[in-house]
Amino acid sequence: MTRVLSVASECFPLVKTGGLADVVGALPAALATHDVDMHTLVPGYPAVMHAIGHDAPIRATLTDIFGGTARIRSGQVDGHPLLVLEAPHLYDRPGNPYHNTNGSDWGDNASRFAALSWVAALIGTHGLDGWSPQVLHLHDWQTGFAPVYLRQMGGASRVGTLFTIHNIAFQGVVGGQELFWLRLRGEDFTMDGFEYYGHISSLKAGLVFSDRISTVSPTYAQELMRPEFGRGMQGVLHQRRDVFTGILNGIDTDAWQPPYTDPADKASHKAALRKEVGLPEADGPLCVVISRFSEQKGMDLLLQALPTLLRHGGQIAILGNGDRALEAAFRRAARHSSVSVHIGYDEPRARRYLAGADVILVPSRFEPCGLTQLYGLRFGTLPLVALTGGLADTIVHANAAGLRAGISTGFQFNPIDSEALCGMLSHMCDQFSRPAIWRRMQLNAMSQSVSWQASSAEYAAIYSEIAAAK
Repeated sequence: MTRVLSVASECFPLVKTGGLADVVGALPAALATHDVDMHTLVPGYPAVMHAIGHDAPIRATLTDIFGGTARIRSGQVDGHPLLVLEAPHLYDRPGNPYHNTNGSDWGDNASRFAALSWVAALIGTHGLDGWSPQVLHLHDWQTGFAPVYLRQMGGASRVGTLFTIHNIAFQGVVGGQELFWLRLRGEDFTMDGFEYYGHISSLKAGLVFSDRISTVSPTYAQELMRPEFGRGMQGVLHQRRDVFTGILNGIDTDAWQPPYTDPADKASHKAALRKEVGLPEADGPLCVVISRFSEQKGMDLLLQALPTLLRHGGQIAILGNGDRALEAAFRRAARHSSVSVHIGYDEPRARRYLAGADVILVPSRFEPCGLTQLYGLRFGTLPLVALTGGLADTIVHANAAGLRAGISTGFQFNPIDSEALCGMLSHMCDQFSRPAIWRRMQLNAMSQSVSWQASSAEYAAIYSEIAAAK
């Protein structure tokens, strides 16, 4: 059995801002059948402490953890071992894990997540109450210093590291003057270390000093070694390409179980959704968007393409929040009788949207993996996506060959601009008017394997290789 400590800044269902939390929350159960003993370490945000209780068992007390005393408490998440870094001076705050209630970054985020990395390295080096990991699985920039600290503490010869990039756009960059406060050695503040244009990057630290690197889809792994996607890290990844791999995310198929087995039974859910969001009956497709409002997610492209969808008799219900200007623009768009916009997010509502819709739109400019298109497949709600990252890896496009062979599961557009999106919306509406083709595509979509079964086996194999190399 391989012992793994998974380290992340969020974990569903305790705290979630995006897909990272879903992946971290799903991995322990997915790996349990592969002889992997996984514990998960997360910060003790208020929501996490509430979930485990402030009287949860204390496994260790630590002094001088970046400005204060901390405790490691134990609990469970969905029946799997959880370790919580209780450090009120770092995590007991309102807002989400990264921002205050005004939406601005916490000014000490570098320290807050350096502390998480430091404690992960401590557990790796010294163990915890009789349990010691063979591998640290580190997620995104918030854990990037852990392999550096592990070397400094003398644990790197015994404990291996896997660093997973969920989104390279977030890099944990801070001024070089923070070097010693962050407990980093000057010898590693070089171009071949974690130095990044005179600054410190915790993401680069993870890329340079981890034993293995992964990301969340094979296509994204290839994209990240190109300048237009690599965000300045493409050279590092190219140098480390022999230990870099893309492993496609899965979803929790029990949690995302449609309330029907035959897509013909979507009709009642479609009627209920229209009633809920205030859309009239219509002959065209009912589309949904479940997304953060940002240019990365292509929400500005969607705004430009809306007239095409509406001209073909389509409707759209949008669920999400984010950029204030985009929120305002979509509110204005909702003056049209065929457009509904709900600012905010909750998963029961997301499930109702998926159950009732014909199509889910994911027009992202880049998408490491994407989960909403996988939910769409599961629900027989055909994804219309940009041809990038995991969206390219998970959808079989309804082009002439795919339709002729009867294997299509959705729609992909490229290049990623409003003109191509308009063209694909027109094509989608044309296929929607052909019930036999549409039903075949829905059945294809619902038959796709979107679980963690294959991907968890890949992770288990990497853990085993890392542990065996030590």
